Amino acid sequence: MAEGTRLENANPLIYQRSGERQLTAEDEDEDFVDPIDDREIFDIDLNFFFLNILHLIRSINDPEHPLSLEELNVVEQMRVHVNDNESTVSVEFTPTIPHCSMATLIGLSIKVKLLRSLPDRFKIDVHISPGTHASEQAVNKQLADKERVAAALENTHLLEVVNQCLSARV
Repeated sequence: MAEGTRLENANPLIYQRSGERQLTAEDEDEDFVDPIDDREIFDIDLNFFFLNILHLIRSINDPEHPLSLEELNVVEQMRVHVNDNESTVSVEFTPTIPHCSMATLIGLSIKVKLLRSLPDRFKIDVHISPGTHASEQAVNKQLADKERVAAALENTHLLEVVNQCLSARV
């Protein structure tokens, strides 16, 4: 955030991150095929298929604060739904304030992370939790429109901001 810029939500509530997923022997067994579940979408990056366990959604950076979406309670495991048999992933997120101008950017960051991380067979739905944002329907419509998402990602500046949200903080 640029110096002197006024934050929309200068003092957000900060939540404690949930614990790390405990790996089982089956998780580490490359010959065991287990279905993708809600916790995996929330926790880890499937690009490396469990070899390099990175945080997927929970560690996406908020565009305004030096905090993760999990720390701001924007994303929660209970709002991630995966149906491996039907190849669908649904993520519901909750902006920190009802007039958050960053809601579309946050949703786009979540969607891009999932598109980059999951196998192509998955249909990805990212949307705002019902009743939590003034422009909920408009934002959800943008996030559901493949052409709008593709056009947004062709915008060099916007793609740079999304990549900053997805990059690891030092």
